[in-house]
Amino acid sequence: MSEASTPSTVAKKKAKPARKAVEAVKTGAVDKKTHLQKAIAKLGLHRDIDLALHLPLRYEDETRLTKLRDAREGDTVQIEGVVTNCEITYRPRRQLLVTLDDGSDTCTLRFFSFYPSQQKALAVGNVIRARGEVKGGFLGFTMMHPSFKTAGGDLATALTPVYPTVAGLPQGYLRKVVLGGLARADLSETMPAELVAIIFDGKSSAQIGVQPAYLLPEALSFLHHPTPDVSMLELEDRTHPAWQRLKIEELLAQQISQLQAKRERAALRAPVLASQGKNSLYEKLLGIIPFKLTSAQERVCGEITLDLARNIPMHRLLQGDVGSGKTVVAALAAAKCIDAGWQCALMAPTEILAEQHFRKLLSWLEPLGITTAWLTGSQKTKERREALALIASGEAALVVGTHAVIQEKVQFKNLALAIIDEQHRFGVAQRLALRSKMVADANLEPHLLMMTATPIPRTLAMSYYADLDVSTIDELPPGRTPIVTKVVNDARRDEVIERIRSQLAEGRQIYWVCPLIEESEALDLTNATETHEQLCAALGDVQLKDGQPIMVGLLHSRMPVAEKKAVMSLFTAGHMQVLVSTTVIEVGVDVPNASLMVIEHAERFGLSQLHQLRGRVGRGAAASVCVLLYSTGDATRLGETARARLKAMVETNDGFEIARRDLEIRGPGEFLGARQSGAALLRFADLATDVELLEGARQLAPIMLDKYPELAQKHVHRWLGEKAEYLKA
Repeated sequence: MSEASTPSTVAKKKAKPARKAVEAVKTGAVDKKTHLQKAIAKLGLHRDIDLALHLPLRYEDETRLTKLRDAREGDTVQIEGVVTNCEITYRPRRQLLVTLDDGSDTCTLRFFSFYPSQQKALAVGNVIRARGEVKGGFLGFTMMHPSFKTAGGDLATALTPVYPTVAGLPQGYLRKVVLGGLARADLSETMPAELVAIIFDGKSSAQIGVQPAYLLPEALSFLHHPTPDVSMLELEDRTHPAWQRLKIEELLAQQISQLQAKRERAALRAPVLASQGKNSLYEKLLGIIPFKLTSAQERVCGEITLDLARNIPMHRLLQGDVGSGKTVVAALAAAKCIDAGWQCALMAPTEILAEQHFRKLLSWLEPLGITTAWLTGSQKTKERREALALIASGEAALVVGTHAVIQEKVQFKNLALAIIDEQHRFGVAQRLALRSKMVADANLEPHLLMMTATPIPRTLAMSYYADLDVSTIDELPPGRTPIVTKVVNDARRDEVIERIRSQLAEGRQIYWVCPLIEESEALDLTNATETHEQLCAALGDVQLKDGQPIMVGLLHSRMPVAEKKAVMSLFTAGHMQVLVSTTVIEVGVDVPNASLMVIEHAERFGLSQLHQLRGRVGRGAAASVCVLLYSTGDATRLGETARARLKAMVETNDGFEIARRDLEIRGPGEFLGARQSGAALLRFADLATDVELLEGARQLAPIMLDKYPELAQKHVHRWLGEKAEYLKA
């Protein structure tokens, strides 16, 4: 046997890869590769098409060189020159200063963060290309932390993409991976020629706002590497024809997915909850409630009644402004269900809101002989055991509670209607869990009624909520007084406290809402505990008409449940005059005697949240005021977005107008909540500006599903992947 093939040498050869692997681990090569792969996955880039659709945030122009003599202050340019000086200085702090001479002038490159390898690359005599913003000064041109590389080679022929990334994932590596995905991805046409013609011929393009010229492969290739002559404005505001092509494809995928979910649901079966005539529970309840329904409430009740009388599961969103009377509509829907011999469940996001619903429904339904069960996570064992028994036996016709309603131990006898209040506060899994509680017949689905006091703008209803039937209460009950909203600088805090004194003298109650419970080092915001102490001191000399001192209460989410209930009961009953609270009172709390709402650090709240908080007052006949206290200290300088929110609050009380402006300011996330479990289904289209494209996609979706079902599936999978499942909740 030759030496080359002896057992020992064979063993040594086999050991080489193992040794290389060990060395790789030692040098960090394996760890680095794993880290990069994890970073790519963190961006949600799992498929080649995901990489192809990972489009640049912005672009850098490395297609041309600019002479320093031609550069203007503020320009972002690429220059090429020789390094004539490279030194580390310590005034005013450690920094690397590099002088670059391009033959027409010199420029100082300044780095506060740098590595030895970078310092080596910038050694005197090296010729480099640097790109950055040119700033002028007494000592000449400067670039702060420019990007740079060794000079030489041809200039780029296209703009250089800068992609959205995460920490530890360099642009160079990401560009390479994205281009690889783009080359491998299946970009074959999923929109049939017939539909492409409808979209891109001259007449139809004007109707739905799409310009011709780009198919998907061409559009993606262009957007990853646009030519330098392209309008930067068209690229940045996404009005370029290549962007338009991607938007219509994305919107079409979403519309197909929504329509498909709606059709799939229509194929399911649900219990028929038909009307029982004039002596029905529904009619009896109408006779008990101490007010007459508004015409808007009557209309939506009619829409819900028609849904419940069908054997197709209702999937309806009931939207209405704060105080529009959604609870009574829910109670009447529950009456229809109970009258037909089935159970109904109502789930609310917080215990305060759930308890408020429970008390109100109990006062209406108990006189009619209806047993109502109460379920929350804080119940005592005995109370909970009794409630579970009532639910399982069917004796409890109505179940009200928090997320405890969907826990595994809760077994309904025959659930037929699930009502979810403030639906955007619940996740997909929670809503699906409530629907799965139908146990009487495995072949039946419960009807689903979702409620929200955050009105859904039209474009959202057409897109993210296209699979839902929407009922709107667009009329407030009579007797509600308009709320005056004032924006006040925190420096005038004493004036606000004087306003509180005058309201107390009139026998009114006051809310004071704070964004934090305890002090935070990160945010210098006045907290609820401190504000409570301040108000107790400031109002300590105020007395009620009977000579008793006023009571200032404190409410926040970290308090024990029993303590929270006690505080809320005192305030609701009128025994407590001032309630200092965090946003736990955002929804559902109904105290007609409360006439003043003060919101501390209002600039920190979202627009719909401000509107919800404002809706806690103005519930009675007294004139009501909402004061938005804002701070303009150095740490909390009032930004443009905050100004827009506060301005909107002053200009309108209309929840639908508030919702429209919120969509403009913040995008759809505030409305959707957890509907998509945090996964944005629209990355490229903008619902505020692409309404015409959305209309076009709505027209094309049924054609795709009916005439080209296989292509429709491929199209949805390409654009949405697993995200399409979130639309079905």
